Amino acid sequence: MGINTGRLGFLATISREETEHALEQVLKKSYTLDKRALLRLETDPKIFGNLNFALNDFTVVKKDTSAMITIHTFIDGEFLNSYWADGIIVSTPTGSTGYSLSCGGPLIFPRSGNFVLTPVSPHNLAVRPIILSDTSEISFQVDGRSKKFLVTLDSRIATVDNTVKLTIKRADFIVNLVQLEGHHYFKTLRQKLNWGLDVRN
Repeated sequence: MGINTGRLGFLATISREETEHALEQVLKKSYTLDKRALLRLETDPKIFGNLNFALNDFTVVKKDTSAMITIHTFIDGEFLNSYWADGIIVSTPTGSTGYSLSCGGPLIFPRSGNFVLTPVSPHNLAVRPIILSDTSEISFQVDGRSKKFLVTLDSRIATVDNTVKLTIKRADFIVNLVQLEGHHYFKTLRQKLNWGLDVRN
């Protein structure tokens, strides 16, 4: 159950002031469970040990601020594209309201069964985000002037070199989010993104 003690917080839909009421609702079992998919990173060697999964997103980003990287991307073993960019994001529906959204990615409904692949500042402006089935296996090979780059899983970060092959799959477990009565994903979008608010007034 997410309690918002910060700012935007798409997962933290309960305000600090609503905490006591929310706990009462949970004790009364007056809630539903919102099932969320995660992604799993496979590498050799293991970069993040056994904590190789993310609820929001996986990213590959350049480490050297002066040069872009080339990210060769394959879907189920089939070549998709070589992204010449600052990086790339693989986002779950949960993470689609985060870093991916700020890079031009779409919002994805939580139960849609998708991942979204979003380039970060691509050199070729014709390159756009692409939505993929979350049954897909997404693999990357990274090249660049610098031989090292950064990999993240949610808030965790590691430096790796271009000999490491990165593969993303859907994790074999889910996360259950408590959703109280009166709360809904669409309502959260309207509130957090100020949909329907006329900024001219």
